[in-house]
Amino acid sequence: MEVTQILLNAQSVDGTVRKHAEESLKQFQEQNFPTFLLSLSSELANNDKPVDSRKLAGLILKNALDAKEQHRKNELVQRWLSLDVAVKAQVKACLLQTLSSPVPDARSTASQVIAKIAGIELPQKQWPELIGSLLSNIHQLQPHVKQATLETLGYICEEVSPQVVDQDQVNKILTAVVQGMNASEGSTDVRLAATRALYNALGFAQANFSNDMERDYIMRVVCEATLCPELKIRQAAFECLVAISSTYYDKLASYMQDIFSITAKAVREDEEPVALQAIEFWSSICDEEIDILDEYGGDFTADSDIPCYYFIKQALPALIPMLLETLLKQEEDQDQDEGAWNLAMAGGTCLGLVARTVGDDIVPLVMPFIEENINKPDWRQREAATYAFGSILEGPSPEKLIPLVNVALNFMLSALMKDPNNHVKDTTAWTLGRIFEFLHGSTVETPIITHENCQLILTVLLQSMKDVPNVAEKACGALYFLAQGYEDVSSGSPMSPLFQEIIQALLNVTHREDARESRLRTAAYETLNEVVRTSTDETAPIVTQLLPVIMMELHQTLEAQKLSSDEREKQNELQGLLCGCLQVIIQKLGASEATKYAFMQYADQIMEPFLRVFASRNATVHEEAMLAVGALAYAVGGNFIKYMQGFYPYLEMGLQNFQEYQVCAITVGVVGDLCRALEDKILPYCDGIMTQLLKDLSSNQLHRSVKPPIFSCLGDIALATGENFEKYLIYAMPMLQSAAELSAHAVATDDEMLEYTNQLRNGILEAYSGILQGFKNSSKTQLLMRYAPHILQFLDTLYNEKDMDDAVMKTAVGVLGDLADTLGSHAGTLINQSVASKEFLEECLSSDDQLIKESADWAKLAISRAISG
Repeated sequence: MEVTQILLNAQSVDGTVRKHAEESLKQFQEQNFPTFLLSLSSELANNDKPVDSRKLAGLILKNALDAKEQHRKNELVQRWLSLDVAVKAQVKACLLQTLSSPVPDARSTASQVIAKIAGIELPQKQWPELIGSLLSNIHQLQPHVKQATLETLGYICEEVSPQVVDQDQVNKILTAVVQGMNASEGSTDVRLAATRALYNALGFAQANFSNDMERDYIMRVVCEATLCPELKIRQAAFECLVAISSTYYDKLASYMQDIFSITAKAVREDEEPVALQAIEFWSSICDEEIDILDEYGGDFTADSDIPCYYFIKQALPALIPMLLETLLKQEEDQDQDEGAWNLAMAGGTCLGLVARTVGDDIVPLVMPFIEENINKPDWRQREAATYAFGSILEGPSPEKLIPLVNVALNFMLSALMKDPNNHVKDTTAWTLGRIFEFLHGSTVETPIITHENCQLILTVLLQSMKDVPNVAEKACGALYFLAQGYEDVSSGSPMSPLFQEIIQALLNVTHREDARESRLRTAAYETLNEVVRTSTDETAPIVTQLLPVIMMELHQTLEAQKLSSDEREKQNELQGLLCGCLQVIIQKLGASEATKYAFMQYADQIMEPFLRVFASRNATVHEEAMLAVGALAYAVGGNFIKYMQGFYPYLEMGLQNFQEYQVCAITVGVVGDLCRALEDKILPYCDGIMTQLLKDLSSNQLHRSVKPPIFSCLGDIALATGENFEKYLIYAMPMLQSAAELSAHAVATDDEMLEYTNQLRNGILEAYSGILQGFKNSSKTQLLMRYAPHILQFLDTLYNEKDMDDAVMKTAVGVLGDLADTLGSHAGTLINQSVASKEFLEECLSSDDQLIKESADWAKLAISRAISG
């Protein structure tokens, strides 16, 4: 059967035909991979074949080169690289030929596949002629070939890093792209492809943006494209401007005047997709300036990477009126639709970012708009005024805002009860939430909420929770922040007198028929959790009574039989929320001596439904139940041992769950909780746990974010089991050593990589610390002597690399102290020879960070004892 027919069958509506075709393709791929690729690429290149079979052929080719999971991607890359050169050359020739096909879908698919191959080969210095041969296509007269070539260049820029392409080729790509964007280009398809390609190529243009003439030229072409008659080109051009604002913020000063005119015109007159991007430009400038001001706290010195140009501050008088106008362009049904995004929302979001950028300066510019519109008969004006007020509450100082909030609070409570329009109520409840989030709590000197008005606020919020779902959801959110503001109050919280009613009202919300609309049920549980978490001793009896209520509800979800898939999804969601709620109640009741005894009576009843939840094998529910079991272990301590036999199989299952790696990470955390709760009673289960953890560490399929917590977990186990950890040393130590060497010399290419490297180092150090402390005062400390030189060498390397964050510094100096403390005089001479024990210790002793200093003081003491001993 020829490949065309199989590809068409694989898209058949008849399930049996489709399944059979998919099987055939899979078999073909496994049995003869080179021929498989050749058939697909010639199918894609053949203009006589049907569009559908060509498209699928291209898609399968793309999936044979790339995958989301890193380990799978690595396998595919290796498989491609090891193919016969002649096969690869033939596939590439077919793909390049497809770029001149008259069929748009075939061209577009080929573009993507070429870019995937470029992503594999260019870093390996293979396929050097690719960019040259693409650039020679640009001079073709046929617009569709030009369009496909520009699209391909754009995808290549997305796939490979700028280091891979030399500057000469970058210049040629940019020249081709910018020429394609020019107004003189006759074909709108070509202009659109060129504008989108520029978006992807901006990261390559560092050198070009540093050259005034080249930069002026690129900026002129982009600005001209924002005025193109074709909507999609205008939108793509504004997307380029947004990307330029974050990539080349420091090069924008001379263009800001023009950009303001262009964006203002687009926001006021253009169609929504374009206007949204124009607002996004200003939001992006805010993000840049907020970052710069955060990093330097306003004091710029010569070594600041990028100075702040205060573009937003300068634009305020014109920018604020433009943004306030957008707030009046609401849509009739915007509250109902989750994830809705329109002009009014974009404008309000940008207004909020401006407030964070310029602080107090925004207030006098926005207040007249609020005062003018807040009482107008048209709901749009009342809603816009409320939205404007809510948007500027983060950024300006409390001194500036509190007088205004004191005037507005009663007005807003009344609007939440009485306004005839749901949009206005929705935004009013949201704004109250923002008031409580930013202007209420122990850090605010002048309280806006007193014992007197708190009762009124609560009454209004509880009443609003009975309103339509979107208003009720925002009322829950406001209550959440109200409760959060009292987390440091030990007794006499103004919420306590109404505590019973609050809990009851939230439970009522979770039982509403329409609770799944507008995330209402989730919001009610999140708020219930926060109310419980921040509750004071005087309401503890009510929290204790809540425990059996929530357990009963969890029990009911487990009894439900034979569900449809939609009902099952609802049930899983509810189980997850109930387990999360139980976790908070367990933490609250277990933390206080007054409630601990009453709570212990329930422990058996709590554990039973958790085990049944694990048996259901749903990932989200699993996470929540795992966290709750961790809290339970922490609360009941050594008594948890009686549940271990029933719980252990699920613990092991969690540690093996590579697919849902969050479940794996949380399970690793729970092992730590169990170690602290059970101490050496955990020994019988350690062989299984250690085997699994070491397997996880050596697996290339597990998401890298789980590895740092696994290392610190080894430390927890060593601390709990003491000298019994001896039998694991020969497995754990070599693994720690090789990870330590890798992480010490890791080259952090970006901030994210640096952060991960530091998490990894911290995990490794926590493992060493736990092992050293676990063996302290035992007869077997000498077993660790052979590892001491390596640990000290790791500390020296970290110190010399100079890229530790504060957390790593604190753990590292702690490990130095643990080593001296546990090994004593045996390690004295080794410690004496290490850089860490002198220069690094000195640096930590003089640190501004109190925690680092305390760790260092202790380490200094331990070292002097070890050396003199």
